[in-house]
Order: sequence, then C-alpha cells, then structure tokens
Amino acid sequence: MNNIEKRMQELIDKINKASYEYYVNDNPSITDQEYDDYYRELLTLEEKYPELKKEDSPTLRVGGKVIDKFEKVYHKYPMLSFDDIFNEDEIILFVERVRKTCPNATYTLEPKMDGLSGSLIYEKGILVRGATRGDGLVGEDITHNVKTIKSIPLKLNKPIDIEVRGEIYMSKKSFEECNKERSANNEQLFANPRNAAAGSVRQLDSSIAAKRNLDFMAYFLPNPGDYSIKTQAESLKFLKDLGFKTNYKLNGYAKDVKEIINYIDDLAIKRKSLPFEIDGVVLKVDSLFDEEKLGFTQRVPRWGIAYKFPAEEVLTTLKEIKFTVGRTGKITPNAIFNPVHVAGSLVSKATLHNEDYCIEKDIRVGDIISVRKAGDVIPEVVEVKKERRTENLSKFEMIEECPMCGSKLIKIDANHYCKNTLCPARKIESLIHFASRDTMNIEGLGERIIEDFYNLGFITEISDIYLLPNHKEDLMELEGFGEKSVNNLLESIEISKNNSLEKVLFALGIRYVGKKTAKILASYYKNIDNIINAPLEELININDIGETIAKSIRSYFDNQKNIVLIDDLKKLGVNFEYLSTGKSEKLTGQTYVLTGSLIKYKRDELTKILEDLGAKVTSSVTKKTTAVIVGDKPGSKYDKALKLGIKIYKEEDIEELLA
Repeated sequence: MNNIEKRMQELIDKINKASYEYYVNDNPSITDQEYDDYYRELLTLEEKYPELKKEDSPTLRVGGKVIDKFEKVYHKYPMLSFDDIFNEDEIILFVERVRKTCPNATYTLEPKMDGLSGSLIYEKGILVRGATRGDGLVGEDITHNVKTIKSIPLKLNKPIDIEVRGEIYMSKKSFEECNKERSANNEQLFANPRNAAAGSVRQLDSSIAAKRNLDFMAYFLPNPGDYSIKTQAESLKFLKDLGFKTNYKLNGYAKDVKEIINYIDDLAIKRKSLPFEIDGVVLKVDSLFDEEKLGFTQRVPRWGIAYKFPAEEVLTTLKEIKFTVGRTGKITPNAIFNPVHVAGSLVSKATLHNEDYCIEKDIRVGDIISVRKAGDVIPEVVEVKKERRTENLSKFEMIEECPMCGSKLIKIDANHYCKNTLCPARKIESLIHFASRDTMNIEGLGERIIEDFYNLGFITEISDIYLLPNHKEDLMELEGFGEKSVNNLLESIEISKNNSLEKVLFALGIRYVGKKTAKILASYYKNIDNIINAPLEELININDIGETIAKSIRSYFDNQKNIVLIDDLKKLGVNFEYLSTGKSEKLTGQTYVLTGSLIKYKRDELTKILEDLGAKVTSSVTKKTTAVIVGDKPGSKYDKALKLGIKIYKEEDIEELLA
C-alpha cells in the first residue's frame, strides 16, 4: 500500500469512526471543523486518484447516483410482519398461547418504529444491497439511497456475510427541517415522518434522499443461528457490535404479562419525548430455540406480536362550525378548531357529518373537544369535555338556508340538502368530482384550480372543461401558470376524452351511481344512448341496481338539461362507449375479494382489470367467494378465507390468474 492509499484509508477510518460516534452513539469525539477537514482532504484525494476510491468511502453518502427504475429483489428469507394487538386482553391471550408450547418463555420488548422495513446485505463486511420489504417476498432495490443514510455502516466491524433488517425512518428534527425547506420552496408538505421516509427511499435520484437525513435502526437477523446466537437479546448486542444503531437503551425484557404491561405503560409516557415517532411495542419470544418450536402460521410468526398504542387523542378548542355544500347539495357541518398535531400531522378541521351527530354529541362552539385520527388517517371529534364547558355556550342549531345561495334546505333522512341546481357550491363540487382521479382523471385540474377557474369564468359548466383550449393564452397569463403547465393540463383534458363509458357515468354525478354501479351499467348497456332509453323496470331488474338506484338514474336522464350536457360533451369528442377489454372464460362469473396492501397494482386498478375480464369483486368473504387475493397485512378477510377453505392467491400469482 503506497502512502497515498494509506492516507486515504486513515481518513476513511477517522471519518467512519466519527460518524459512528455521532450518528449511532450520539457522542461526538471530534469537532465539526475537524470532520470537515478530514472529509475535504479525502474528497480531494479521491478526485485526484479515482482508481484508489474504496467501496466503503464516506463520500458515497452525498448521493448523486440516478437510476432509471427500481429493480425487484427476492428476499432469501421472507420479511413477515407481525399481527397487531390493541389491548391488555390480547397481550394475555398471546402469552397464554406461547406458554402452551413454551411454558418458561421470556420476552424482549422493543419500541415499534414508525417508518418502513429495510433489508441490508453485506458481503465480507461491505454493504452490497439495500431493499424494501415489499410484499414480504419481493421488494425493491434501494441500494443507491440506503448508502446515503449515515447510521448505516458501509463497512462492518467484522468481514462477514450477513443480512440485517431494521427500520428506515426520519427523526422528528429532520422531518421539521425537511418541511421547513419544502414550505420555503412552495412544495407540498409531508404529512408525517413515515410518509417522508417512504417517499425519500423511493427517489430515483439518491442526492434527494441524501438531503432528507434519513436514519436506520437495526432490530433483526433472519438467520441468527448461523452466528451462534441463541436469543433475540444476543442478536441486538451482535448488531451493535457490528456497528449498527440499535434501541438498546429503550429495549426491555419481561418474564410475564405484568412486566410486559409495565414496560408498555412506561414507554407510552416517554413516547412524546423520543427523537423519533413510535406507534407501539414489538413483543418477541427471547429464546431462538423457543421461536423455532413456535414457528409460523401461513403469514405471521407465532413467536412475536405488535402491540399498537391507542389512536392519539389531543384536546383543542372548537372555534367555529362551518357548513359546506357537496355536489349533490348535501349540507355538512364541519368542526373548525385550533390547529393541533395528531398522529404526526397538523389538523384544524373534522367533519361533524349531520345535525343528528352534532345534537347527539352536544357540540357547541367554544367547547374543549378531543380529536383523534380514525384509523390513524381521518381526523374526527371523539367527544366534548363537558366538565370544562362555560355556562353560556349556545346549543347547536342546524341552518335552514344554503350558506352559498340562500335557498331553503330540505331534510331527507338524517341529512339536509340544497335543491338549487344552480348553487355555485354544488357547481364547483360537481366540477371537482368530474375531474377527479377516480372519474375522468384530469391531472392539473385539482380543487383549488377549479375554484379559481370558476371564479374567473373559464369553467362554469362541465362542458367548459373541454373548451379550455380556447383560453390557452389567457391561462398562461395567470399567476403560477406557464406554457408547460398549461400544455400539460390541456393534454390531460384531451386524453380524458378517451375514457370508457363507466368513467363518464361516474363523473356525471348521478345520485347513487358510484364506481361499481357505473361499471355495471356500462358493461350491460354498452353506450350512453341505451341507458338514456332504458325503461325503469328494466333497470330495476339488473343485478345490484334495485329500485332506488334505478329511479335515480331515470330521474337524471329524464331531465332535459342533462341530455343537453351529454350532447354537448359528445360534440366536444368525449367518448360514451364502453371500452371492454374482452371477457375471460376462466374469470367470468367468479367472485374475488382483495385484501391487504398490494405492491404492483393499486386496489382500484386490479378491481377494474378483474371486472373487465368478467369477474365480480366484492368487499366481504362468503362461501360464494371464488378466491381471495392477499397483499401485505391482509387482516380478517384472509383469516375468514382460511377458515372457509377458500383459495388464496398471493400477489405473485396474479399474472398467472390474469393470463
């Protein structure tokens, strides 16, 4: 080894040691200036002597590699997820099940990181591949991005071949800094650290991931026995000795249910003060011998479980109840409250559904309310803290007139409606619905743009969307629009003309005609004219239509204004024919259920493919179900299919099924 190569290795060792102490041990041993000096010297030498650059050089972490697409990675050992549990009773049941096979079992307890699972492959101690979990069997190659994560060692402390699994995540601090930068650049903010991390590792350009300051927490070896490891606790120590960041300061150990619950309660108290988001606790049987005895079900390990914290609830003050008008004229009261962080994102409003809901909860402006995210996604008002109410708050009263046009409201069942078809709010909502992804899918014509175009007079009717090319020069004069964005919008509008009949039917906003009903009508009648002329009795007798939907369809097409709209759209080149892909003899008449997260297909995309081929897709598993197609975390539908002996297809079987 010459002097130059020797010096480069010295610098690599110094920088890697400093990075480990800073990013893994949180205990820096040198100053930032010293680190920068070493780094610049190494960079200069690598530029001068590129043939001497090492595979574990820390300069690789700046990113810059750009790939064309994500390649598939087949996991040697399946990356299975754990079943979720939510209360003490389920913890007790889990421990009792374990004790039937392993009466002396003990448990490791680890914070459940709120990020995404990643797999790292090392050969002779050098990082050669990083991959996402995917469906557990097949993931995506993200090596170019994981190399930018500073807490992932590019070279291990031992020259061994090994696979290491853990959580790729974004710290709370990095998340705040990332969103601050996105806000300054007028970019859409990330909803929470998990979404930010997931979006970052799926960037084709690794320099973007490098800027996001992602992190990695190692927690699992798929084949610990190969390294003479006998317990999960030993696995975690082994990972730390190799140079990985682990949660050893937070991890726990328990012999029984009481100790498990005490750990969970203690971690729940610490949760807010942690530098990263967690959403629960992972319980694992500690002994690998016991793990082997317990084994697996078809989809999850029997030796581990994931306890999920209850949905986070926060208190805030209800400032206003605002009424909005939907495309059907439905009036919805909405709670407007002081902004609060709930389950990783800032929220300031939630639907109150209807008058009955508000009266039942006795919601009053000025109340202290508790807010959470239903299913950790949709904000909802849980309850009013009546014990903190001041005496003079006014009771909720439903409005009697439309907040937009002043028309008298009518009540149908539990909901109130504005029946004025010319109401501006109804018009805008109808336009938004027409252009949305599930209907005509016009990219670039979102809610805000449609509202602006409506107020500027460019779009007041659905047919005006297809007249926007006549306003191209005017659109390019608007703030935020340039020639490229206008051309993209007009191209998307032109493409939408070629949608199949079911898309247009759904887009028209016929009451009770959702995506599924639109598909049934389109495949049955083949074109819009046949539907327009269909007798009520005939509509009623179509499977899954029924009297209520049939009357709504007839009412829509008996209205001359709607016929004029359809004629105008025809003249503008919009397709009103059913574009069938052809039926499959194998699938026609069969019934499928989809459950879990799919990688290759979006749920609605696969549903459309199956229905186009003649199959029926339903939401519940019954004895009449032909088969269930399962993705990641399939849940109770999968369990029911197993119980009923119904055929199970994994995602990798889909191509064979569709062939």
